[in-house]
Amino acid sequence: MAVVEASVDVVGIVRVLDLRENMDNVSVKVRVLEAGESKVIETRSGPRTISEALVGDESGRVKLTLWGKMAGSLRKGDVIEIRGGWTTVYRGQVQLNVGAKGSIIKIDDKDVPSEDEIPRDTPKPREAPESRAPRGPGPRRSQFRGRPGRQTG
Repeated sequence: MAVVEASVDVVGIVRVLDLRENMDNVSVKVRVLEAGESKVIETRSGPRTISEALVGDESGRVKLTLWGKMAGSLRKGDVIEIRGGWTTVYRGQVQLNVGAKGSIIKIDDKDVPSEDEIPRDTPKPREAPESRAPRGPGPRRSQFRGRPGRQTG
């Protein structure tokens, strides 16, 4: 298992660029760069209310999904601390999430850089142990039958 080191300040705040997939109980201090309206989506667990935002700090930017009662609670320009968030990967991008078990606290504007000082860098998911190189023109694994390395029919 790989060890992930993240830059964390004395109160456990993680920099945006240090976010990786499958982190739990994450705290960040960020500025809201874009904020969407609430909407209902269908999930495997049924309909859920969400909103999406783009947030950032001195290290970079990340998409934030707010779940349930948190949805629609942010406005562009808000400076916030998120506690109890978690990360996922969606369409190859690390995303930050916050819901009922988390909290959002508005904080002092000076705690986070202004919008034009926030880099466009985004957190990257870790690569899987086996290479994720694009597949070549050869047959897909599902086309093999019988012993490995032998193609039939």
